Amino acid sequence: MLDLEAYKTTFLSYMDSRLPQKEPRNLYEPIEYILQLGGKRLRPVLVLMSADIFGGGREKAMDAALAIEIFHNFSLVHDDIMDDAPLRRGKETVHEKWNINTGILSGDAMLINAYQLFENYPAEHFKPLAKLFTKTAIEVCEGQQYDVDFEEREDVTIDEYLKMIEFKTAVLVGAALKMGAIVSDASEVVQDKIYEFGRMLGIAFQIQDDYLDTFGDQAVFGKQIGGDIIENKKTYLYLKALELADSSSADQLRHLYTISPEDPSSKIETAKQIFEDSGAKASTTERIKAYTEEAFEHLEQMEVSEKGKAFLKAFGTNLMNREV
Repeated sequence: MLDLEAYKTTFLSYMDSRLPQKEPRNLYEPIEYILQLGGKRLRPVLVLMSADIFGGGREKAMDAALAIEIFHNFSLVHDDIMDDAPLRRGKETVHEKWNINTGILSGDAMLINAYQLFENYPAEHFKPLAKLFTKTAIEVCEGQQYDVDFEEREDVTIDEYLKMIEFKTAVLVGAALKMGAIVSDASEVVQDKIYEFGRMLGIAFQIQDDYLDTFGDQAVFGKQIGGDIIENKKTYLYLKALELADSSSADQLRHLYTISPEDPSSKIETAKQIFEDSGAKASTTERIKAYTEEAFEHLEQMEVSEKGKAFLKAFGTNLMNREV
């Protein structure tokens, strides 16, 4: 097994060798552009890491890892169009650099390219990989629709929010780990356990992301603290505060999430104070811990080498203790 940075370097080298230098350039150049914008590359790294842990070897998992990364970036291209976002990772979004039609069409091509990569596997791997990918892809779409719907609703529940982040984020983490197990011929029991480990970690990861957006160190986090508050996003922190706060504070918080002041600093500080005073901040960190511990329970029940188990546990612990 490698360290995470080495897995990332190995994957990037493979991805660069497989970028579609084809015609028409206005279809394929945006694909090359979005794939080279950077990012943590967490999902493909998980595929390779899982394949090594279960004995298949990362070389067998390269195309599955690339499929996951292409699909993830496809979803970002279309998300940016839906959000009318001007920037992605500090650079122009695809639809801004080219145009909306090109963004839609290049995104469509990325989705098809992701599926094509599974054709490189033998039948015994192709079918479970394609089946898992199809299930995951439709769940990501469902999660995105939930997210869009929630923008217009004032009655979103915590359970609904958790389902949304499970579909938007966590299922792709679970799928990445399961793909590594599939190409390694791990048993179906092990495949299901590693999927659940990833799914639970993915939910914890997204709640942690929400938490860091509000209570992280801006210098470390790398973007403006309070972005979710500015955008009136109904995160776990917000929903939990409504549940725990007294009626006056809850009403104040609801009002804050209806306004968009030119200077949002006061709005951010007031919301953060309500999150703290209501107990929502502490409750959120407890929920992150609970999902992480549930992930580790699946890990303990899994037939995997002690070295592999320790590696996965260290990975999960580091993920939850991150500041970015």
